[in-house]
Amino acid sequence: MSTAFMGMIAGMALAFAGYFGGFGAFLLVAALGGLGWALGRWAESGGSVRDVRDVFERSRR
Repeated sequence: MSTAFMGMIAGMALAFAGYFGGFGAFLLVAALGGLGWALGRWAESGGSVRDVRDVFERSRR
């Protein structure tokens, strides 16, 4: 899928959330969409579950 098509899908999801759920739903969908985008980019670049575990183990020390 092209980036433009994915952007259109994201825009439509935000529009539906804003129309049917109000501004709070719009913000929730936008935040979760951004988080999903960031995790997808991280996974595409070769991220692994071990990386996440290492971050949490370092913070406990």
